[in-house]
Amino acid sequence: MNTQSDIREFLASRRAKITPQQAGLPAYGGNRRVPGLRREEVALLAGVSIDYYVRLERGHLAGASEEVLHAVADALQLDDAERLHLFDLARTAARRPVRRGRRTRGPLPESVLRVLRSMTDCPAFIRNGRLDILATNTLGRALYAPLFPDPASETVNIARSQFLAPGGRDFFPDWDESVNTTVSLLRTEAGRTPHDTELTGLIGELVTHSEEFRTAWAKHNVRLHHTGRKSFRHPAVGVLTLDFDAMELPAQPGLTLTAYSAAPGTPDHDTLRLLTTWAATEQVQPTGKH
Repeated sequence: MNTQSDIREFLASRRAKITPQQAGLPAYGGNRRVPGLRREEVALLAGVSIDYYVRLERGHLAGASEEVLHAVADALQLDDAERLHLFDLARTAARRPVRRGRRTRGPLPESVLRVLRSMTDCPAFIRNGRLDILATNTLGRALYAPLFPDPASETVNIARSQFLAPGGRDFFPDWDESVNTTVSLLRTEAGRTPHDTELTGLIGELVTHSEEFRTAWAKHNVRLHHTGRKSFRHPAVGVLTLDFDAMELPAQPGLTLTAYSAAPGTPDHDTLRLLTTWAATEQVQPTGKH
């Protein structure tokens, strides 16, 4: 991935989303040559010279102070995820690139796996920033069973399965929202670890083989993914929509534990209980090495 082009395209795409009216600026003339704000308008709002902002948008964030970055983020009305992404890009631009292959990580601690597997009433799993599912509890494996290539598989990549596996589309009934979420999470991770060769390889594979991924990737959307709702179409129990909470593991940097749940007394809670029965019938086992 090219950090300079990522910076250029990210800032230009955010600028295109803000109208003069949204920014509190007068809109002169009926025909504007660019969507959203002009560069000089962003410079005015950020309190920097037009020449300096043009330099920033061309990808030269190295050396930009935190005050300037915050000012640009405010001018572009970036949300929390976009602001963090801008700072990630600036940090990458300021340091010498170091190519990284697979991150060396030992097995998950037994204590973490015990916590995961003790969550018997809700599907849960541990993933990394590339969206590799590294470990699941029993219900988590049951919920995501359609994505695993065979019963013996220990890990699976959510993005690769979603876009490239035959049943990927069927598993996510809210397809457009799911695509945006997956791609935004990978774009966010790419901003944090742009020289991770395994991540770069995954993105290259998806860009090459999936037009939908390629189109969504070009939007440069990013997001934080801490809580929300997600729908699944499971071949054994049908469609269920679950609340999710994603918690970073402080002692395991880069790893996130995600748990799904449904409010008692709701149809989705009943479907989740049906999934529990199915998992017991099929003798579904949790995954994760220790």
